[in-house]
Amino acid sequence: MKKNIILMGPPGAGKGTLAKQLKEALHLVHISTGDMFRDAIKAKTELGNLAASYINRGDLVPDDVTIGLVKERLSQPDCEAGFLLDGFPRTLPQAEALEEIAKQISRPIEVVVNLDCDNEELVRRISGRRVCKNCGAPYHVVTMKPKAEGVCDLCGGPLYQRKDDNEEALKVRLEHYVAETKPLLDYYEKLGLLESFDSLVGKEQLFDEVKNFLNK
Repeated sequence: MKKNIILMGPPGAGKGTLAKQLKEALHLVHISTGDMFRDAIKAKTELGNLAASYINRGDLVPDDVTIGLVKERLSQPDCEAGFLLDGFPRTLPQAEALEEIAKQISRPIEVVVNLDCDNEELVRRISGRRVCKNCGAPYHVVTMKPKAEGVCDLCGGPLYQRKDDNEEALKVRLEHYVAETKPLLDYYEKLGLLESFDSLVGKEQLFDEVKNFLNK
């Protein structure tokens, strides 16, 4: 089985849903940059405190701090059996730094799973996305409706639409993705690590295809 995986794709391609499915099916540690920051800040590690100082000022966390946090997280014992990186790397310098980190801790990246999705479908998915204010559970007004409108099935919390879950904000996010993150696909293809999947097939078929590939 392939482990130590990077999950890539534009916003709305289904990375979060797939990550949860793979985590449960393959017993991988799912590491998103947001969770990583929150965990390090909560644990009050040196790097966590440093990241908090930037976040509290409303500044972006610099690459060197983010890279340090990634190394700190991937070095932990629970990552020994395999991990799924979601949201990192986002730029070529981060990708190059990750390659070095992976060598240092003897946990090399084995595959980069990329989810392809056209812009029209991304807009449909993002604009219809709703999230529970209490537990963060995801929903969609068309494809994943709650049992009661506006109410989370899991905890009964209210559902809301994130400020950046609209067509205008998505265009800006896609521009950043194309400029900064998409070049990573060429980088990983040259390394022979890239495997792309069509996310338009539906979440269950996509999960089956990715899981079968990883289990080879």
